[in-house]
Amino acid sequence: MAEYINEKAGYLDEKAGAVTVDFAPWRPRTQTYIDGHTLQAVTVEKAWGEYKLNDGNSIPAIAYGTWTLGNGDNAIGQVDQALGTGFDHVDTAQSYGNEEEAGKAIASSGLKREEIFITTKFSGRDNLSIAESIQASLKKLNVKYVDLYLIHHPRLAQPDIKTAWAEMEKIKAAGFAKSIGVSNFGVTELTELLATAKVKPAANQILLHPYVHARQAPTLALCAANGIIVEAYSALLPITQLPGGALDKPLAEISAKLNAKPEQVLLAWVKAKGAVVVTTSSKKDRLESYLAAASLPLSTADVARLDAAGAVGYQSRKLKFALYTLAITGLFGVVNHLGRAFYA
Repeated sequence: MAEYINEKAGYLDEKAGAVTVDFAPWRPRTQTYIDGHTLQAVTVEKAWGEYKLNDGNSIPAIAYGTWTLGNGDNAIGQVDQALGTGFDHVDTAQSYGNEEEAGKAIASSGLKREEIFITTKFSGRDNLSIAESIQASLKKLNVKYVDLYLIHHPRLAQPDIKTAWAEMEKIKAAGFAKSIGVSNFGVTELTELLATAKVKPAANQILLHPYVHARQAPTLALCAANGIIVEAYSALLPITQLPGGALDKPLAEISAKLNAKPEQVLLAWVKAKGAVVVTTSSKKDRLESYLAAASLPLSTADVARLDAAGAVGYQSRKLKFALYTLAITGLFGVVNHLGRAFYA
């Protein structure tokens, strides 16, 4: 039976021959597993590691996203499961409606505050200003600060990007967020922000997978030039929503060569791009496989092959991608007005 993996509402069949992962009893930040390729004990912290942000702080290279979780006890349980599996970065947002649930799971995890990296986002909910919204988020999360606070979409930067970013800088200065950044910002918006920013964004969370890599290249280059870490959401879309494209063959062949699952290869591709992975699943074994993906020996040739196939596939499926991209990013204002954001 196909298994739900909670990545933009996608389904994925189980694949045989995946990397075998045997997780030891849970330990904060240093979850140990046996690497299926080297047969050596490796820690999650070592496998995925952290990236240094341009403000001197560090960010774990993989995050558990709460976009699909809804709210209530199920959401609490899912975040608790992710933390118990070895994730130490929780990515949420005001528009997801489950900051409070994430906070409850974090509080009951037994981890110290400094052992968990918390990202949340200003989503323009409840007619609150950026300054008011961070206070609302801190209250729901039951913490004194978040590690990363993002503007969820450039359309939310009101009355303009310059003014909105100045408010974000005040939040960082006040200690309510250790780092500040943006989400879904392209070259135009980033250029406008950087022209007047006193503090550069530490991160830009964007849609990133091989089919959109070529289109996102200018944004990736601008981020790299300014030391802005890219966070990749929906990296598994080529499997969950867009099968049948040019990626299918190379992805299957690389997966077979590495004795890995296709989704692990896609996550390893994101890591090879130097981006933070933001992903999710309701299944513990999938979470374990995501953590194990960091150690896949994806070669430069493998990455280049996926890049090339992604570029071809994007052109041949241009209409579908245009419609899907519009659904994810273009309708934010409408959907947010209705009280729910339609993208991670």
